[in-house]
Amino acid sequence: METDDATDPPEVLQARLVELRIEHRDLDEAIGRLTLAPSDDQLLLRRLKKRKLLIKDRISALERLLDPDEYA
Repeated sequence: METDDATDPPEVLQARLVELRIEHRDLDEAIGRLTLAPSDDQLLLRRLKKRKLLIKDRISALERLLDPDEYA
């Protein structure tokens, strides 16, 4: 469900940024719980970590779109 964020109004970008930050936090908590409880599901843990990194990259991209001067 990727869109061309560069054409979206700032309000839409800000809302998407909030959603991604929430998802990032939720993944961080899930990864923490999986790490504390040893399990055989290392594949799930790797997938969650990869998803978290992808979301972090999206957050950074949206932040640059919303405030390009800060990242210049």
